[in-house]
Amino acid sequence: MKRWLAAGMLLLTAPWALADTAPEIKPGDVVVAPLKGEVSEAQFFVLRRALKAAEAGKASAFVIDMDTYGGSLGAAVKILDLLLKSSVPTYTYIDSNAGSAGALIALGTKHIYMAPVSAIGAAAPVSGGGQEIGKTMSAKIISYFSGYFRSAAEKNGYNPDLAEAFINKEKEVKIGNQVISAKDSLLTLSAQEAVKKYNGKPLLASGTADSIPDLVKQAGLAAAPVVEFEPSGFERLALWVTVLAPLFLAAGGLLAYLEFKSPGFGVAGVLSAVCFLLFFAGHYIAGLTGFEVMAVFVLGVVLVIVEFIFFPGIVVLSALGLALMLGSVFFAMVDIWPTRPLEFKIEIFSRAMIQLSAALVLTVIGGALLARFFPSLPFFRRFMLSAATPGGVSIPVPEATLDRRPPGLGESGTAISPLRPSGRAEFSGAQWDVVSDGEFINPGEAVIVERREMAQIHVRRKR
Repeated sequence: MKRWLAAGMLLLTAPWALADTAPEIKPGDVVVAPLKGEVSEAQFFVLRRALKAAEAGKASAFVIDMDTYGGSLGAAVKILDLLLKSSVPTYTYIDSNAGSAGALIALGTKHIYMAPVSAIGAAAPVSGGGQEIGKTMSAKIISYFSGYFRSAAEKNGYNPDLAEAFINKEKEVKIGNQVISAKDSLLTLSAQEAVKKYNGKPLLASGTADSIPDLVKQAGLAAAPVVEFEPSGFERLALWVTVLAPLFLAAGGLLAYLEFKSPGFGVAGVLSAVCFLLFFAGHYIAGLTGFEVMAVFVLGVVLVIVEFIFFPGIVVLSALGLALMLGSVFFAMVDIWPTRPLEFKIEIFSRAMIQLSAALVLTVIGGALLARFFPSLPFFRRFMLSAATPGGVSIPVPEATLDRRPPGLGESGTAISPLRPSGRAEFSGAQWDVVSDGEFINPGEAVIVERREMAQIHVRRKR
């Protein structure tokens, strides 16, 4: 029991502990977030969390500390989209490498600074394993994304031809009569080439800097404190939780169903709480939700429990509670930014709609299977019976019970375990798993069969 309580407390306090370790951002601070190693969805989560915090704290600048050879083009597009919409001035500091997807992300920031020994470029699309992809598919990808990244470069004041030359080796780049990138070669620029001026303007980078503090000084942000964001150990967990959200929700719903079908608060209830805590904790870490959404979910749970215990049969409280729970789960998966007005666009809500719909379908199918088959399984019968009796002492099930027909409608019997709402009752000398409809019934009280649904016997107290 102590181990269960310790695990529960750890899960309950995890989001708050993460919030306490997050750096405090004050107006005017310079926020630095790392992009090291492979560009991936996990990197996207880290940068999104940091950028949201920078916007909410009214930071004076947001700096990406970059050292990557590339990675997922899809993740790069998501990161680029974040940067293009930022209300905080954005910078990239290339500390050694900005290859492939990293080069394209750098174009999403307003200013680029590079370490004296560093390079940027070579963003041709390749397969997940690094191999060349087919000529037709490559042409399609290059055609679309070169236009996309040209647009991003132009918006931030960079030469759009450079963006295209990073990804398309057929693109030749010339400034006046000088060839910057010859045809049939992907463009890669060293720090010295990137800062070289043409017609009084740097080719790409604003300057070279030995470090982040040097960048801050050169950019005129010297008086601003630097706040560094580090990815937590839960960032990758957040990735899997958000991807597998329908499974966590469905598991939590099915375990809650089992808990309501058995008396007391047992293993199913604990596991259900764990599933929902992991769901909200993962989305909190990913920067998709906050404590207010979790609070709404808890309020919904409380309303359902209050009706179940104190006002059985009143539909209003449970309906309101379920609505709050579903609404909080839905908005936990919607990417809402603190400093931007909520836009009611299908692309913003589509992911949450798909995942919630999948979770509901899985829950309904799983619930139907549980109601149909689980009551007849020996393990489930023992579980229900053990949970129904005080101290976990099981009541022996007479062998004759398995051979007797279930009690019919209107047949009277006696509860032999607490019905809260599930338990056992005896009819004509045979014991059966039963469920009371909303009321708690003590052992020894007379009951009557009110209805039967598939393999379940529903009873009420005999008046």
